[in-house]
Amino acid sequence: MYKTVIIEYTPKTDDMAMKIEEKANEMLQEGYNLVTFSITNTAKAILIFKK
Repeated sequence: MYKTVIIEYTPKTDDMAMKIEEKANEMLQEGYNLVTFSITNTAKAILIFKK
């Protein structure tokens, strides 16, 4: 089972990295592993998780 999560507009790279890490740790508690992610030109992130 896959799940997609969007991280909203975060223009600073340090903040974006922290948000990705926090979401990955949160999803790990639910049994999901981060498979891949992509950063868009509009400073958003798309994270793909697999259970």
